[in-house]
Amino acid sequence: MFDLITYLKRQQSIIDSALDHWLPRPGGPSSQVAEAMRYSVMAGGKRVRPILFLAGAQAVNGNQEVLLPVACALECIHTYSLIHDDLPAMDNDDLRRGKPTCHKVYGEGIAVLAGDGLLTYAFELMSRPELREKIPLSLLSEAISVLARAAGISGMVGGQGADISVENQPIDPETLSFIHSCKTGALIEASVEMGGLLGGGSDGEIYRLKRYGRSLGLAFQIVDDLLDVEGDQRLIGKPVGSDKRNQKATYPALFGIEETKKRAKELLAEALSELTSFGKAADPLRAIARYVVERDR
Repeated sequence: MFDLITYLKRQQSIIDSALDHWLPRPGGPSSQVAEAMRYSVMAGGKRVRPILFLAGAQAVNGNQEVLLPVACALECIHTYSLIHDDLPAMDNDDLRRGKPTCHKVYGEGIAVLAGDGLLTYAFELMSRPELREKIPLSLLSEAISVLARAAGISGMVGGQGADISVENQPIDPETLSFIHSCKTGALIEASVEMGGLLGGGSDGEIYRLKRYGRSLGLAFQIVDDLLDVEGDQRLIGKPVGSDKRNQKATYPALFGIEETKKRAKELLAEALSELTSFGKAADPLRAIARYVVERDR
């Protein structure tokens, strides 16, 4: 049996150390923005996206240590999206990861800039000389393109925009799937795909990892929807019921609790089927997929 708990703790520790090393440190006139960036990133979190990225690289026998700056870049982009999501103009949340949200601590202006800073710093990390010396430029360029698409209008930003545009309106299943696949799924899919790409996987391996990430990303958001209805705020670290209060489009609201749980299990099966041709090196990906669907936080 694969020991997922030990694996996750080890990977989280490695990623946290790398983030502490790579993130800008406060100092000078821009000190408050750098402090807000570090506050939001280092407030905790499961580090799902960087862990998936490193697990994707491991599945194709890539060098995880070399790729740590890219893992940090993924967490920077994820955290920037959380800072902006929590703003009064968006979800207006007071807690994130069990702590006051960035704008509650530093004010809205600094929070916006902290998010902007993390987004742009992610691409600074991915273009560092240390990476360019160890990874073929063609692969690094392709990975940057994958990440930019997943984070931008074709992915996360597009999904968030669609989510806002349908607030307080009836929604069809196709639009809901688009929102979830882009808003949350795109960055998760990109994380696994980039792991396979920068880990040196074959075209076929990268394609299967990408499809695994696509199913997992959608399952992740569906379970998040469920936890907002059924979850324990003490475990989740943020208020439950915010989706209903903000009249957000969710799977439970459209399909009901039982059908939503069924869909999550179907997506788990789809994700696992993409790993059939991989050996034991992909065991972390298999265990993470099960954890995502069965988690309580």
